[in-house]
Amino acid sequence: MTLSLGYLLPTRERIMAGIHQTRQILNLADHAESVGIDSIWIGDSLLAKPRHEPLTLLSALSGRTKKVKLGTAVLLPMLRNPVLLAHQIATIDQISEGRLIVGIGTARDVPAIRNEFQAAGVTFEKRIGTMLEQIKLCRALWSGDKVNWEGRWIVNQAELAPKPFTPGGPPIWGGGGVAPALKRTAQYFNGWFPSGPGDGHDWGKAWLQLKKYTQEAGRNQSEITGAAYVTLAINENKKKADEELNLYLKNYYKLPAQQIRDQQYCFSGERNAAIEWLNFFVQAGATHICVRFTGNKDEQQMEELAKMREQW
Repeated sequence: MTLSLGYLLPTRERIMAGIHQTRQILNLADHAESVGIDSIWIGDSLLAKPRHEPLTLLSALSGRTKKVKLGTAVLLPMLRNPVLLAHQIATIDQISEGRLIVGIGTARDVPAIRNEFQAAGVTFEKRIGTMLEQIKLCRALWSGDKVNWEGRWIVNQAELAPKPFTPGGPPIWGGGGVAPALKRTAQYFNGWFPSGPGDGHDWGKAWLQLKKYTQEAGRNQSEITGAAYVTLAINENKKKADEELNLYLKNYYKLPAQQIRDQQYCFSGERNAAIEWLNFFVQAGATHICVRFTGNKDEQQMEELAKMREQW
């Protein structure tokens, strides 16, 4: 089985360090492509976890890279007007010539995220229905046909241009491991992109359930990419790796580290053990893994990831 490995660019980490300039992030994307990383990813948050706006940054990356896939890990579409979102995504897909992957999420129910929804004028409680209607409207606009839409948004005789480079629009990957999230992926999305909880064994159990829902939805399993979003702290000293992971998670989320470790795919330890841990996902059927590293040695981590990729 061919495994694609991706690298999450440290937009949030740069802001946390007081670095607002983008040159370092753009250079990291160049380095990722030069060492053979398969994909590069950017997270999304408006106010809850301040960082660079992902679609704007992906547009810049699309113009300076040639081969590497570009994705959002993950975008909160509910914070955006869907007509504008469809226009932005179609344009980025054209700039990148079809290398865009749109990973989307439903947002965790925590006070900071509720506050950011309020600031954007979006009802948090109805976010999933809002997201699904947005995706349907985006896809209608990406068809190139004239669109009439009456729902949360009113669209009359609208014809969006440019059409995406990818016919029908770029692939959309959804996350979540509970039954409703799996059913949404089975019905509407092109990939499954959860971030936890548990490990590759837990991922595999949910993947088997997703296959069942996909069949019930009348779709072929091959239409859905199995992916995962993981966090790694690699150090030959296990204690130091644990300390690094815990400090990273605590600073990133402003929550106890163990709480996040219980919710997300996280690993701390030496390199060979990390490869074995990732192999659980691969053996269960994952074909694309986005890795978020702790620490700040980005170039070295990318090179390490490229070497690990060669072992699959």
